Amino acid sequence: MRGPGLYRRAHKQPMKSNGSASKNSSSHNGNNGNSNHHHRDDAEHDDVLSVLQEKFTSDAFLRTFELDLPEVDAGAIEDAARSILVAVGEDPDREGLQRTPIRIAKALTELLAGYRTDPSALINGALFDVEYDDMVIVRDITYQSLCEHHMLPFLGRAHVAYIPNGKVIGLSKIPRIVDMFAQRLQVQERMTHQIAEFIDEVLQPKGVAVVMDGVHMCSMIRGVKKHGSGMTTSAMLGIFREDERTRAEFMAHIQRASGQSLF
Repeated sequence: MRGPGLYRRAHKQPMKSNGSASKNSSSHNGNNGNSNHHHRDDAEHDDVLSVLQEKFTSDAFLRTFELDLPEVDAGAIEDAARSILVAVGEDPDREGLQRTPIRIAKALTELLAGYRTDPSALINGALFDVEYDDMVIVRDITYQSLCEHHMLPFLGRAHVAYIPNGKVIGLSKIPRIVDMFAQRLQVQERMTHQIAEFIDEVLQPKGVAVVMDGVHMCSMIRGVKKHGSGMTTSAMLGIFREDERTRAEFMAHIQRASGQSLF
């Protein structure tokens, strides 16, 4: 009895093997399909980045976002700083001031680095296809800038939101975008709009919202000398401008989450 039973089992085994081979073949074809799909996605991503790279290097884009300024002339800054020291009655050759012109040149090069930021290097390909069409908010982004009227600092926090239209941007890129526009001679009103418009250009989302709080040394340590006052500016694009409920949701999020007032 054992012989025929063993034979039947042995005879059926190749059939199972053939079925398995068929499954493997089907699975292999499925993997090929997935592979082709991934290749298409990669190609589309590369196309998007190629279009962005072309935009980032265009004269119109660089002019619009003031990214076409020449390199800092450190020597000229040092000469000017020395002249200022003489003009206010100081001795630029005394021990405490001998390197002050050099320090000022280095400080201004750092504080105004936003004019010379490479937008392509800043984004660094960090755009991702994500099926998400609700609000993305990055809040309480600290910034420091220089008022263009008196070249005194103003500083504060930025709150940025957008609603994706198929793509999201890497989280760290939004604070870097804020820094790019803060590190230059600025007014808060213009900076707020530049941040919103840059994100709109890069992501082409359904909408962008930016709210900025700031305290300004030019009104705190000179002139009116008011320490308790602050300034808030906003820019709303797309659905944030068109839809009051979307705008209200954003404002509620940042008011609830921001904690202690900057002021």
